[in-house]
Amino acid sequence: MKNSEKSGERLGRWVTFLTLLVLSFAAPLRGMDWPSNEAWMASNFGTNDGGNPVIGTIWTGQGVVRSAETGELLFDRNVNNADRLPSPLGAWIALDHGDGLISIYARLDENKDLSLPVTVEKGMVIGGTGDSGWSNQSGFYFLLFDRKERRYVNPAMIIQPIPDVKPPVIQSVILKDSAGMTIDLTQKDKNSTVIKSINQGTYTVFAAVFDGVDAGENMLAPFKLICSLNGLEVGAITFETFFSRNGVLMVYRNGPVPVRTVYAEIPYLDLGVASFVRGQTALEIIAQDINENSQSAVFRINVE
Repeated sequence: MKNSEKSGERLGRWVTFLTLLVLSFAAPLRGMDWPSNEAWMASNFGTNDGGNPVIGTIWTGQGVVRSAETGELLFDRNVNNADRLPSPLGAWIALDHGDGLISIYARLDENKDLSLPVTVEKGMVIGGTGDSGWSNQSGFYFLLFDRKERRYVNPAMIIQPIPDVKPPVIQSVILKDSAGMTIDLTQKDKNSTVIKSINQGTYTVFAAVFDGVDAGENMLAPFKLICSLNGLEVGAITFETFFSRNGVLMVYRNGPVPVRTVYAEIPYLDLGVASFVRGQTALEIIAQDINENSQSAVFRINVE
C-alpha cells in the first residue's frame, strides 16, 4: 500500500474516532429538558437587559417548574427558611448534576414549599412560578453554572433549542467616531439608498440584532454575531458563556471583553473597532441564532 493510501486510511480512522467521541459527549448533554412547558421564554442568554446581559433564561407565565435533569439538592430558599436579607433571586433552588454543572431556578413562588428530597429526579416538580426577588411579573429565572470553569453556560447549548425557522433581524447598525458622533447605516437617505459617506478614521461598530421580532413575540438575543470590513473580521461574539475575571463579568469577543463594554449602548451591542481608509468599503454584519438560521447585511460606504 502506498504511503498516501496509508495516510488516508489513518486519517479516516481518526475522523471516525473523533466523530464517535463528540457524539458520545453530546448525547447525554442533550438529554436535559427545559424546566417548563407552560411558561414561555421572555429573555434568553445574552439578551441586553438595560445594559446588562441576561446570564440565563427568563420565563414568563404561570405553572409549575420542573427539574431539568436529575441532580442533588444543593440549596433551597423559600419563605420558610429565608433570612431577613432580601435576595435578588427571591425563592430559589440549586441542583448539582455532577461534573461541576449546577442548575439554578430562581424568582419562584416563595410560599410553595415542596420539601424536596436529597436526590431530585428529572422532571420532578420543584416549585411554582412566582414574582419573588427582582421580578415584577409571574415567571422564573433559569441558569446553568459550571463550577469547574466558573462560567455561566448558555442553556440552549445543552438543552434542545426551542424550534425556530426564522432568522434573526438586524434592526440597526451605527458607527460612532472618537468624538461620539454617530452614523446610522440602516437609515435611508433622500435617494432611498443605504450608501453612506464618512470621513476616514476609526469607528466603533454597534448593532441592534434580535431573534424573533414579530408581533406577539419577545425580542431574544442571537447566538452569534460577526462583523467584517472588506472581508476581514472586526469582531465576533458567540453567546456560549459569561465568566468572571478579577470580579468583572466578561464575554468573549475575539478575546475576553468586559460585558459593560459590549452592552453599554442600549439596545446595541459593541462589535468592535474598525479602521476606514479612503475609497469604497463594505461592512458586513452576520447574525445567527442557536438553530443556525442566519441573516446578513452589507453596507457599502464611501470613505473620504
